[in-house]
Amino acid sequence: MTVLVLDKKKRPLMPCTPKRARKLLASGRARIHRLFPFCIRLVDRCLERSAVQPLRLSIDPGSKFTGMAISRIEIIDAERDLEPVMHIAFLLELTHRGQVIRDALHARSAMRRRRRGNLRYRAPRFFNRTKPKGWLPPSLQHRIDTTTAWIARLRRLAPITHLAQELVRFDTHLMQNPEISGVAYQQGTLAGYEVREYLLEKFHRICAYCDAKDVPLQMDHIQSRARGGSDRISNLTLACVVCNGRKAAQDIQEFLANDPARLTRILKQAKVPLHDAAAVNATRWALLKTLKKTGLPVETGTGGRTKWNRTRFGIVKTHALDAACVGIVGTCKVRTCQRCMSSARAGALAARRDWINMVSRVLTSHARKRPSAFALATWWRPQSRPVSTWANTKAA
Repeated sequence: MTVLVLDKKKRPLMPCTPKRARKLLASGRARIHRLFPFCIRLVDRCLERSAVQPLRLSIDPGSKFTGMAISRIEIIDAERDLEPVMHIAFLLELTHRGQVIRDALHARSAMRRRRRGNLRYRAPRFFNRTKPKGWLPPSLQHRIDTTTAWIARLRRLAPITHLAQELVRFDTHLMQNPEISGVAYQQGTLAGYEVREYLLEKFHRICAYCDAKDVPLQMDHIQSRARGGSDRISNLTLACVVCNGRKAAQDIQEFLANDPARLTRILKQAKVPLHDAAAVNATRWALLKTLKKTGLPVETGTGGRTKWNRTRFGIVKTHALDAACVGIVGTCKVRTCQRCMSSARAGALAARRDWINMVSRVLTSHARKRPSAFALATWWRPQSRPVSTWANTKAA
C-alpha cells in the first residue's frame, strides 16, 4: 500500500509506504493534501533535493469500466534488452456513466419532440447541424473526457514519465460466429433474405412463446428496447399478438420464469449484444490521440498481450490489474497497494475498504500527536461514517 507524496511546492515526489506517511505526519514534517486519492505534502522537502524514479501510468479502457495502474519501472539490463519489471504502487477503477447519459439524451429528445408537436409551423434546420470531423456521441465522449481528467489529476500527484494503453479491437463478426472465415466476412446474417422471411424460416412460422401456428405473427425483441435491446437480427423473434402484448417490455427471464426449457432455447438463439465492443472500438483511437497530446511517451499493447502477461504472472483478472499488465512487462510485482474506486462524477464514489482503513490509521496516528486532527480522524473512521455518506458528501 502506497501513499502519494508532494513536496512543499506541490510538485510530485515518489510515493511512500503508509508507515512512513504516519511518521511524517506525526513528526509534523507533512500535511494531508487530499483524502481521495490519499496524498500528503511535505513541508521541508523540495523536488531538487529528492530522487525521482520513472513511473508508468497504464490504462485498460473499457465500455463500463476503465482500469488504471501506476507502476515503478525497474530496468534490469538495458544492454541485453530485457523486459522491465513493474512494481505496482497504485490501482484505480473508473465507472463510466455512458448508459445514464444515453438515457438522459433520449428523455430530452422525447420532451423536445413533444414541444415541437405543439407548434403549428417550425422552420427546417437541416443545414446547421453538421457534425465536425472526429465527432463522438456524448455517451462515448464522456469516457474519453473522464479518463483524460483522471490522467491529468494523477500526473499532478505522481511523477509519471510514461503512458501505456491497451489498444484493443473487437472483431464483432467473429464474436457472433466463431467459425467464420474467408468470403463469409463479406456476407451478413441476412445474405439472400429479408428480415421477415429470415425470421419465419428461423422459427418455423410459429410463435416462440406458445408454439401457435397459422396465426398472425409479429416481430418481438427478445431484450426489449426499453431495457437496452437493439434491432439486431439476433435480438428478434416471432410472437403472436397475445404473447407480444403480454410480454410487452418485460425481461424475457421474468416472462418465461415458469418455462425454463423454452427460455434456454430462445436465449441460445440470441447472441451476445455488441454495444460494449462497439463503444471500445469507437473510442480507442480518440483516446490514443488524446494521450499523445500530453507530450509523454505512449506505449500501446494488444488485449492478447495483456492476457498473456496476466496469465504467466498468475494475477487475478480485474480492470485495474489488467492495466498493470498492458504492453511489454518482464515481471509484475504486486504489493499491497492503494486501490481506489471512482465513479465518473469526479470521484464521487468512495475508495475501497482497504484504502479507507489505511487512511483511517494514518489520520488516527496523526491525531495522537496533534489534538487538532482528532476531529478529522474521528469523522473519517469508517465505523462512525458510512462509505455511502462520505461519497454523497464528496459529490456535494
